[in-house]
Amino acid sequence: MRKWLSFLSGAWVGVVTHKLRSFLTILGVVIGVAAVIALMSIGKGAEASIISNIESLGSDLIMVYPGSRTSGGVRSAAASLTFEDAEAIAEQVPYVQVVAPSFSRSLQVVAGGENMSASINGITPEYKDVFDLEVSDGTFISEHQYLRGMKVAVLGANVNETLFQGADPIGQSLRMGTIIVRVIGVLENRESMMFSTADDTIFIPLTALQQTVAQPRTARGERVIGSISLTVTDEDQASYVTEQITELLRTRHQLNPGVDDDFRIISMKEISSAISEAMGTFTILLGAIAAISLLVGGIGVMNIMLVSVVERTREIGIRKALGAREYHIWGQFLAEAAFLTLTGGIIGIVIGWVISLIVPRFLPITPVVSADIVILAVGVSVCIGLFFGFYPAWHASRLNPIDALRAE
Repeated sequence: MRKWLSFLSGAWVGVVTHKLRSFLTILGVVIGVAAVIALMSIGKGAEASIISNIESLGSDLIMVYPGSRTSGGVRSAAASLTFEDAEAIAEQVPYVQVVAPSFSRSLQVVAGGENMSASINGITPEYKDVFDLEVSDGTFISEHQYLRGMKVAVLGANVNETLFQGADPIGQSLRMGTIIVRVIGVLENRESMMFSTADDTIFIPLTALQQTVAQPRTARGERVIGSISLTVTDEDQASYVTEQITELLRTRHQLNPGVDDDFRIISMKEISSAISEAMGTFTILLGAIAAISLLVGGIGVMNIMLVSVVERTREIGIRKALGAREYHIWGQFLAEAAFLTLTGGIIGIVIGWVISLIVPRFLPITPVVSADIVILAVGVSVCIGLFFGFYPAWHASRLNPIDALRAE
């Protein structure tokens, strides 16, 4: 214990005696550690933000979209999903909780003296539960209104602001193309929601849209829809449900083996896992790039320590002449290098943390400074100090005391 205390006290004397040299040695480590913490925390913050946006839809959400057919190596126009496909999924695929088919058209909308082009989305009442929509004013489309094909509408937040500009829209009439609907509700703002444009959409019953807008049908007379959204009872079964939907739709669409699917399935669970893995790799890459500055700082430690050995050659000779062993000299210089890099690491933590607090003012990201990042950065900095300080320490310990005493 006494031996290690002597090493540390000697290292402290060496650092304090040569303040400028110690500062220059620490500076490279400070920059490296701060860069590692700042960049890795930004990477983790970006990952958390993206995953949060995806999970706002629910990791139990699966969406099915029309694809395109490929025949003889030629890809044709987009194929069709039908209302009957949605019914089949609800009835035949296990673990499916709620199914919400939808069909949209872009129409010119007029309310009083205001008008805009908006997406009109024909939906079923289940759509609200699938996408976890909340009504800020009025009510959502009911089962009764859907079954009777009533001409009612629920407005997205941006649509409401554009058409009514703060006035109460409930009970007001909208003209959409050639039809007139009555506003019954307004949705809460969902601008952070991925894969959704609810804020810029007007929702009406799918049955009402089918009555007022020419809806295409397939050759078998089935009603074409734009997408099928559904939730599962167990998110761990999302992959299984996706496989079952694929098998069912291929059978219904009469696709032979070897023919590509004419639909696309997006699972929030799979997307979340894929993005998390990709962002994890990206964060590691950012850390590796920042670690280069730590490497440069380590080389700076070696250079400064070698200069220190040259400057203190006579001191080393006197100490060895007085009976100091090689491990005393070696330990002192190695402890000095470790002390410098540890100090630089601590200062770098503070600077990196301050940077992570400033970043949200300029970027829509909240960096996440976790304990593992801090431990990694400081641990690497100390290891670099020991690694690059080893040779100067060994070189100092091997000096011949006679030659060292003759040094000027």
